[in-house]
Amino acid sequence: LTLPHPTSMTTQLYDISNYSIGVKAEKPSKESSSIARVKRTEEVYKREGIRRTVDAVLLVHSHDHPHLLLLQVNPNFYKLPGGKLKPGEDEIVGLKRKLSTYLGVEGVSTQWQIGECLTTWYRPTPEGGMFPYQVPHITQQREVKKVYLVTLPENAAFAVPGNLKLLAVPLFELF
Repeated sequence: LTLPHPTSMTTQLYDISNYSIGVKAEKPSKESSSIARVKRTEEVYKREGIRRTVDAVLLVHSHDHPHLLLLQVNPNFYKLPGGKLKPGEDEIVGLKRKLSTYLGVEGVSTQWQIGECLTTWYRPTPEGGMFPYQVPHITQQREVKKVYLVTLPENAAFAVPGNLKLLAVPLFELF
């Protein structure tokens, strides 16, 4: 059994004080409940097929430790910046669009440096969880999510929708 060699990835981390974080208009939620979300995603699946999403791993340095930037949607739900691709949209182009939507400052062009795809996750059913592998007995996935490493510029300004918070979470807190 020969396993592929892991790729060698490096990224530059800058101190969180190099970034200014402002607030912009709220990004409204598309549905008010998880049941409404499942119903909407089922309708979209029937119309467009597999849901393709992309997320970004954004790292900064703070207090001598690496931190992951997460969006806090509500007190109990955090997510990586990113989201659904448009039908036929390139993953890198779509991720840059989503990063600009969630973090971009209006009128300012941020040069997002999209790196390697770190992982791919699969959702086999509309209401189920995601797995880092394709579930063998499922022939058609409902969602495929790719997560990319994004290197932040040394200095940048971000603006987060008013109904979200951008948090820097120490990596050791994720375990």
